[in-house]
Amino acid sequence: MTAYVLRRLLLMIPTLLGIMTINFFVVQIAPGGPVEQYIARLHHAGGGVMERVTGQGGGETRPMASTTDSNSNYRGSQGLDPEIIGRIKKMYGFDKPIWERYVDMLKHYAMFDFGESFFRNERVLDLIISKLPVSFSLGFWSTLIIYAISIPLGIKKAVRHGSPFDVWTSTAIVIGNAVPVFLFAILLIVLFAGGSYFNWFPLRGLTSSNFDQLSLLGKIGDYFWHLALPVTAIVIGGFATLSMLTKNSFLEEIHKQYVVTARAKGLDEKGILYGHVFRNAMLIIIAGFPAAFISLFFTGSLLIEVIFSLDGLGLLGFESTVSRDYPVMFATLYIFTIIGLFTKLASDITYTLVDPRIDFEGR
Repeated sequence: MTAYVLRRLLLMIPTLLGIMTINFFVVQIAPGGPVEQYIARLHHAGGGVMERVTGQGGGETRPMASTTDSNSNYRGSQGLDPEIIGRIKKMYGFDKPIWERYVDMLKHYAMFDFGESFFRNERVLDLIISKLPVSFSLGFWSTLIIYAISIPLGIKKAVRHGSPFDVWTSTAIVIGNAVPVFLFAILLIVLFAGGSYFNWFPLRGLTSSNFDQLSLLGKIGDYFWHLALPVTAIVIGGFATLSMLTKNSFLEEIHKQYVVTARAKGLDEKGILYGHVFRNAMLIIIAGFPAAFISLFFTGSLLIEVIFSLDGLGLLGFESTVSRDYPVMFATLYIFTIIGLFTKLASDITYTLVDPRIDFEGR
């Protein structure tokens, strides 16, 4: 298994390189880049001036929008002065050839140096770290609850296939899957967050304003108090796929010959179910874990973050894509890809733990 893990770790490098390369060149040639975005802002403002912005390490020249400055470089229907456009391109690094920008990106990203955001005046890594607690909280607790409920529910549905319990739970699951997550979120807000009925839960942020003054127990309670509604909204819509997948997987295994043989030997149903069927039926569940984890952890909570005013990675990625904030876009893609690759490797290792007969190294 050690040799297999080493091979997979080495294969991550060309995989990551390929993903970043394809996305870099596709995004770079797409219209409406950061330079065009900034020029559009200056046009909308009615003019553009050069303002000296001085930081701790010196100063850099940045174009700033203005509608009243008499030294405006905006020339009406003729647009901006070409010199100003050149300075904008230099500010964003677009004065260099595309291949040079690509090589620079690879060099810096290898050291996890993502530079600064184009439009937020903040280091990208600091920006991502500041948004991580929200996405981690939503993704981790949602995934944990969905798996903790869906797998036992799917097993029970398989054992009691065709019973009233199976019918009613299937009906509830189908309804939950059919209703959009954002609709559940709005319903929860109306019912429990100061809408038309009760005002039991907060509607903004991950913690209260007095969080630092609370005791340890109070901080834990406040944290889960804020997470209750958004996590519930994600979980309600996430039961269907995993529950039905678990049920169908167990049903398929229950009818196989080795189960009939085990029953003929006099083994009890619980021993057959958890001693023989479980590890075989769980393989397909484990196979789908990486995609489900990444989806819930990063991308699945975008609408929830917007509705509940939670500033996480999903919202950051969406806003950076709309504004063409390339450093944030590529940094989030880079980090998400690495996490996805390692999660896939972890699922393969879990395969061998669940069923020792699987030998990836032999393959």
